[in-house]
Amino acid sequence: MTKKQLISIKGTKEGLVLRLDDQCSYTELLEELAKKVSDEGFEGQAEVLLQLGNRYCNDEQAKEIINCVQQTEHLRVAKIQSEVMTVEECNKRLLENQSETYVGIVRSGQVITALGDLVIIGDVNPNGRVVAGGNVFVLGRLKGIAHAGSNGKRDAVIAASWLEATHLIIDNVVETMTDELTILSEHPEMECAYLHANGFIAIDRLQELRLIRPNLSTFKGGS
Repeated sequence: MTKKQLISIKGTKEGLVLRLDDQCSYTELLEELAKKVSDEGFEGQAEVLLQLGNRYCNDEQAKEIINCVQQTEHLRVAKIQSEVMTVEECNKRLLENQSETYVGIVRSGQVITALGDLVIIGDVNPNGRVVAGGNVFVLGRLKGIAHAGSNGKRDAVIAASWLEATHLIIDNVVETMTDELTILSEHPEMECAYLHANGFIAIDRLQELRLIRPNLSTFKGGS
């Protein structure tokens, strides 16, 4: 009977992918990995992506696996991928996917923050600031500063009933609202701001949001 292969190696443009079996014992895996990286006869220098699949490894085990791969001077572990999510990561993701609502005026100097989406029912006055890890929705006049995607979410959007912001920020991209941009906001029309493919913040009518960010909607069903 052929012995099951516990380690598979695949070459890519970026380097090597090592797929580790997630069903065998950890000890057996480590022994096979040590043998594999020493027997393959690697040449040059290669970046390695380690894929753990559904195997959970604590920090100590992950470090042991990395050291095992890097026992040969030709390999360097660049990244570890795992399908397993820790409780902390799960809780963080749940918070990021939730929306928080603030009802009232965001006054000058006031800062309202949320880990996920932020809904403001009211105006954001000049020098008022709203910050969200996700999207920012203002059901009122946005005249202050809005920062969406503050945790690195580049597809986040800012939407307002009347967009008159002094500064728009998405991820780490900042746009100061110049006369050229604010001319789009001279009419009381709901608008949205998003990060364009060219790397700059663009402003469009809110009706276009469904085309710009089709994955924004999570509603299922309807007719």
